[in-house]
Amino acid sequence: MDLQTLKSIIEGLLFLVGDEGLTVRQIAEITESKPSEAQKAVESLQRDMRKSLRGVRVTKLAGAYHLTTLPEHSTYYERLAYSPSRATLSQAALETLAIVAYRQPITRIEIEEIRGVKSERAIHTLTNKSLIVETGRADAIGRPILYGTTKAFLDHFGLGGLEELPDASAFEAMIGSEEEETLLFGSNDLAGKAAPQVQQPSEEEWTEISDSELPE
Repeated sequence: MDLQTLKSIIEGLLFLVGDEGLTVRQIAEITESKPSEAQKAVESLQRDMRKSLRGVRVTKLAGAYHLTTLPEHSTYYERLAYSPSRATLSQAALETLAIVAYRQPITRIEIEEIRGVKSERAIHTLTNKSLIVETGRADAIGRPILYGTTKAFLDHFGLGGLEELPDASAFEAMIGSEEEETLLFGSNDLAGKAAPQVQQPSEEEWTEISDSELPE
């Protein structure tokens, strides 16, 4: 495999794995190349992105490579996150939030097994809105990230604690149905509520969360 093709594949792989990232060894195994070749390709990809002033870059974090955005563009990302047009949650995000609420701590793979579809974008949306947060790592191969709900989640839905969630047996019987979200979210009006950030001291104005079928 030539270097350019390998770099293209690596970029796609890093996009697909999202927050989990990939080590050089994993990249080498997936692409059936030598670790030295994989390392060379990653470093070349990093240089290419810097030279072409791309909006994303390849960053090494905790031994794994990730696709990350540029810190100097953070103002624009915040505008997107807090834009009124982005204030509603899609059907996929609502399903994912309900699953995390009842099954936490839970990994992305477990969420996807329940939903039957990829859930990375939904998880990313919920994390950005401070409704879920990373709570640790599972004691399993690869140490996958565990997710749980936040205090902001409880505040938004008027819950004193997770014990006040509707009956879980009713929820489990409705996985994948529209009634699933109504059960959890139907009686909670979020219009005008402020969302305290889990990791940052800023606030966000929320509009009513819709349970209509919208794209993520």
